[in-house]
Amino acid sequence: MDVLFVGLGSIGTRHLKNLHAVAAQKGIPVRAWALRSSSRALPEETRALLAGEFTSLPEHARYDAAFITNPTHLHFGMLQNLRGKADTLFIEKPIFERTDRALADCLAPGQKAYVAAPMRWCGTMLALKKALPALSVYSARVLCSSYLPGWRPGVDYRTVYSAHKDMGGGVTIDLIHEWDYLVELFGKPEKMYNFKGTYSHLEIDSDDLSVYIAQYPTLLCEVHLDYFGREYRRSIELLCKNGTVTADFGAGTLTLEDGTVQNYAEPVNERYLREMAYFLDYAQSGAGPSVNTPETALDVLKLTLGEL
Repeated sequence: MDVLFVGLGSIGTRHLKNLHAVAAQKGIPVRAWALRSSSRALPEETRALLAGEFTSLPEHARYDAAFITNPTHLHFGMLQNLRGKADTLFIEKPIFERTDRALADCLAPGQKAYVAAPMRWCGTMLALKKALPALSVYSARVLCSSYLPGWRPGVDYRTVYSAHKDMGGGVTIDLIHEWDYLVELFGKPEKMYNFKGTYSHLEIDSDDLSVYIAQYPTLLCEVHLDYFGREYRRSIELLCKNGTVTADFGAGTLTLEDGTVQNYAEPVNERYLREMAYFLDYAQSGAGPSVNTPETALDVLKLTLGEL
């Protein structure tokens, strides 16, 4: 299996390592190349996983799969450059930095493509989805609060894309996971209001707080996203007919209506390994749309940006 990686930052490197690990379990030989804009030397352990590196796309190259893991604002142009050169695409979230991009302008007709959605693959989320059909949900409260300067130890938070609106940063778009999993759980809301802005001491020009109220046919949903909470908190509370169900993704627990607490704590990389196993199966033998298509990802982007 010949694979191209466009960009090898932290998330691209994680996917590269997981690709080799999961492919080895499945008995799939992999040759991976990296298309990079940076002259920074890669760590030896990363270089050992590559067949080669280049700074421009070979004219007649063809790949079984391509991972688009460069900054969000570069996705559209790279997809245009790769049009017809990769059988299956893995596009890191968010798919784009703005919603006026036309998929027909960057994807070939019938193109197989999956947009990253790792929260869908974590143990707690899988347990919640299994429990959901038996619940009568009246309202949902979603929270994702964390401290941006602590995201990448040893890296000045002011230099990363999250801090800059023109690079596709900002808590509204950066924490797109929340709207992604809400759409998977409940579909798209009928009506939504979004208030966002920069309110904290952080030295950024992107938004650091985004709050939503969304109306569904049978429930209301509140969503809170911020970059300045000193304690990492990520959860969804479902207020139901017979009690409250809480999925605490930070703790890895699911609390049921009767108060029973189920433990699904696991290393964070487990969700990425499940996602990679799915993607390899899809790339090798899957037909039709992926479980998270570019069309769905574009709808989620419109929701998270408050453009419903």
